[in-house]
This record gives sequence, structure tokens and C-alpha cells, in this order.
Amino acid sequence: MPNITLSISEKVHEIMKKHREIRWSEVARAALMKQIEKLEIMERIASKSKLTMKDIDVINEKIKKELYIKTKNESCD
Repeated sequence: MPNITLSISEKVHEIMKKHREIRWSEVARAALMKQIEKLEIMERIASKSKLTMKDIDVINEKIKKELYIKTKNESCD
């Protein structure tokens, strides 16, 4: 089985040491699997999409513009 190495802050490490009853590798494995499941769902959805890269770029620009406007308006309040 392949292994991975994670870098964590000292604070996180101290908390983990206080809770030796928890199998931290299992926590990490579960989090990785959850993210992989999300990616697989996105890939299935995207594989059925008829959007072109140009369509995606247009949508992306609209979203960025709206977020900019919303953020700017919230900071003025």
C-alpha cells in the first residue's frame, strides 16, 4: 500500500498527540475518500456537459464580475 506524508502545524500536532485514541491515518483516509467521491461526481457531470471552453470562460467572467460587485457593495455597508 502506498504511503503519503503530510505537513501539519505544531498546534495541530500537539492536539493530535493529546488524542492518541483517534486513528489519525483513518481520519485522513476518510477525508481523502470524501474528496475523491466529490471529484468523481463532478467528472460524471462534466462528461455529460455540452459546454465548450469558451462557454465556461464566459460563465467564469460573469461569476467573477458578480462576486466583485457583491463584495464591493458589502464593504461599503
